Amino acid sequence: MQALIVIDVQNDFCPGGALAVPQGDAIVQGINAMMADFDAVILTQDWHPAGHSSFASAHKGSAPYDMIEMPYGPQVLWPDHCIQGSMGAKFHMELQQDRADLIIRKGYNPAIDSYSAFFENDHKTPTGLEGYLRTRGISKLTMVGLALDFCVNYSAVDAAKLGFDVTVQKNLCRAIDLNGSLDTALSGMQAAGVNMV
Repeated sequence: MQALIVIDVQNDFCPGGALAVPQGDAIVQGINAMMADFDAVILTQDWHPAGHSSFASAHKGSAPYDMIEMPYGPQVLWPDHCIQGSMGAKFHMELQQDRADLIIRKGYNPAIDSYSAFFENDHKTPTGLEGYLRTRGISKLTMVGLALDFCVNYSAVDAAKLGFDVTVQKNLCRAIDLNGSLDTALSGMQAAGVNMV
């Protein structure tokens, strides 16, 4: 059984959004076209409460893209984005949400950011996605979405560590590329055994 995991194709990560990934909207039609080829389609959705600890606005004197140390490790401070119930948190309007078997929301714990579809950034607190996939008998995952160097990267590496057969389809991802983060992510995914196509 194979699942397509569509990572964070939300308005705030598309052009005009609060944390826009260059050409983030260019992948939507290609993702829609793939959905019928899989046994399951899972969408992830960044879903932050206002004032989330990963927002630069929550730290006096900090600016977006500054790095700070959190109890769970280094954390990029982001512009306020994907706030629960906001237009920015909604999926891109052209994404075929009705094809989804499951929507996993992440980043709703105000104290911990959550890039991965499987774990919060403490690398311990699960989202529940692993259990869902195992009970469905799904062992092969294809990942697409935003952003390649953050949420797609973390999700793919975690999935590989959990023993899933993982492929990242790069042409249906876009990256932020913050201070060389794309090269670091690509080498990290390859080292973890992620198939890159």
